[in-house]
Amino acid sequence: MDSVDIQDIVEKYNQIRGGLIGMLDEIQARYRYLPQEALNTVAEQTKYSMVDIYGVATFYKSFSLEPRGKHVCSVCKGTACHVRNAPAIAEEFEKQLNIKAGQTTEDEEFTLETVNCLGACALGPIVVADGHYFSNVKTAKVKEILQETRSGLDNFEAETDEKVFPVEVSCSRCNHTLMDGKHLIEGHPSIRFTASYGRNHGAIRFSSLYGSYTADTEYDYPDNEIVHFFCPHCKSELLGASDCSECGAPTLPMIVQGGGIVSICSRRGCRGHMLDLNGVNN
Repeated sequence: MDSVDIQDIVEKYNQIRGGLIGMLDEIQARYRYLPQEALNTVAEQTKYSMVDIYGVATFYKSFSLEPRGKHVCSVCKGTACHVRNAPAIAEEFEKQLNIKAGQTTEDEEFTLETVNCLGACALGPIVVADGHYFSNVKTAKVKEILQETRSGLDNFEAETDEKVFPVEVSCSRCNHTLMDGKHLIEGHPSIRFTASYGRNHGAIRFSSLYGSYTADTEYDYPDNEIVHFFCPHCKSELLGASDCSECGAPTLPMIVQGGGIVSICSRRGCRGHMLDLNGVNN
């Protein structure tokens, strides 16, 4: 582990309100878990105690204190998914990967998890692989999901791909809903923000279908330019803890109903959006 890298991460977030989550998020993105050495560095160079750090690291399911695989598959075991055979789906993943839920394969390729309700009960059973949702999963589909995940999950079409379904989100600062039921996109309530670029400030609405990149804007924002997004309720600028993995631009975080965070790249035209199922541990 490069201690200089950890120090750079700490310096990047140390003066930011709520910066601890940003630090841990970037450390996890780099190492796929939170190494003890990295946590020690965070404690030594910030105002946070180890109690604070472990409190956050164990509260949020996105963080892991153990090495995780290159790919993470999560089976929802909320009530609606449970009664639709989610336990059997989890068992099939265990059989295919030869591990138990909560474990990582010996080659560190896959980590298997079970999670609480993700707020898409009507489409259960739900499986999430590397942030991509699969709905109405059957045990016979498990092998195909693993094969797709190994090959790489590409972007998909909103009208035809079964992995696309609506999400309901709220502001990551004030927790007020961002859904606009009066303005539908692709047949579903849109997600509304205030956008700012140069001298233009106006409403922008995104499709709530995860996997769709459709947006309605009050102004035309040029492609490849970074746009600033604000909550229309608390007026706070929304900035994610980590930059876009595709282009390095800031990300726009939203809280998903039922647990999880969806992050949208702030660069117009970039498709580096990702849904982190990671809610909180109960």
